[in-house]
Amino acid sequence: MFILNSEMKLTKDIMYKAIMEKNTAFEGVFFTAVKTTGIFCRPACTARKPKMENVEFFSSSKEAILKGYRPCKVCKPLENLNETPRYIKELLEELTLDPTLKLKDWDLKQRGIEPYTLRRWFLKNHGMTFQAYQRMYRINSAFKRIKNGETVTATAFDSGYESLSGFNDSFKSILGVSASKSKSEQVITATRIETPLGTMFVCAIEKGICLLEFTDRKMLETELKNLSKTMNAIILQGYNKHFKTLEDQLSEYFAGERKTFSVPLVIQGSDFQNDVWEQLQTIPYGTTRSYKEQSLCINKPNAIRAVANANGMNKISILVPCHRVIGSDGKLTGYGGGLWRKKWLLEMEEKNLKNQNTM
Repeated sequence: MFILNSEMKLTKDIMYKAIMEKNTAFEGVFFTAVKTTGIFCRPACTARKPKMENVEFFSSSKEAILKGYRPCKVCKPLENLNETPRYIKELLEELTLDPTLKLKDWDLKQRGIEPYTLRRWFLKNHGMTFQAYQRMYRINSAFKRIKNGETVTATAFDSGYESLSGFNDSFKSILGVSASKSKSEQVITATRIETPLGTMFVCAIEKGICLLEFTDRKMLETELKNLSKTMNAIILQGYNKHFKTLEDQLSEYFAGERKTFSVPLVIQGSDFQNDVWEQLQTIPYGTTRSYKEQSLCINKPNAIRAVANANGMNKISILVPCHRVIGSDGKLTGYGGGLWRKKWLLEMEEKNLKNQNTM
């Protein structure tokens, strides 16, 4: 698979090769329309690929629609990248309100939800079935109650378990320790949130957000393993008080109404990495710095490559704005979320800043 380069001229051959490879690096860069079917798709659509002579390309979904094409029902190009389906969002909201829920296949069918489809989505996006997700969510909620001083017995029965032994077995299988010995343990809570640039995976502890990445980032699994190891904590799906604040502030950011973030962050790295990430947060909205300028900011003028590496190790996208760092020649360079997202973010910020200055 070839990689999108910021200087690459998008020829028809390059775009056709991208759709044949289902290359996600081109998501948001162009859309593929098929003359014989009258539909248009994302570059990474899994539907059967058309012949070259039957294809035309557009830079936006709006262009494809104006030309008379309909959105593909397979890749759904009008929806956010990797967006959580509405019916799953509703299930997750129910779990947030009541972690003791135990929805079985019969309950799902009564709601018009096909259990196999739900299972497949959770396996793909969370690496577990929906039933396992519910158990993990329930145990995460129970863990927090015990940490806050509630007794193991009261927590077990309030969490919907019929026996203390069943609760302890489930608790230990997920956290690796018994409920009575868990107060010294730490859990990182994780969830998915939607943005105009696609779904993001967010992790948090009591003190604040410790990871925010796009779900299609290739290094995400490695980052999660490193985060768990560094913080000596297990990552569980669940609710954290900082998630709502984060979602609200991101919504304001994407709407052009927010330029800085106040949601608390928990950033852990080497002293050098922490210096780099701290400096990233000083880059003003709508502006950019080069890696060389960043190295000068931390008094390490010869550490340009190391600064670039630390930039790439940033686990908190957008809030710690590594997208605002570019090459000394002004060209866009690597970005874990994809160059197309980096370009989009920079252009959005620049446009909003200009609009504010002309008001």
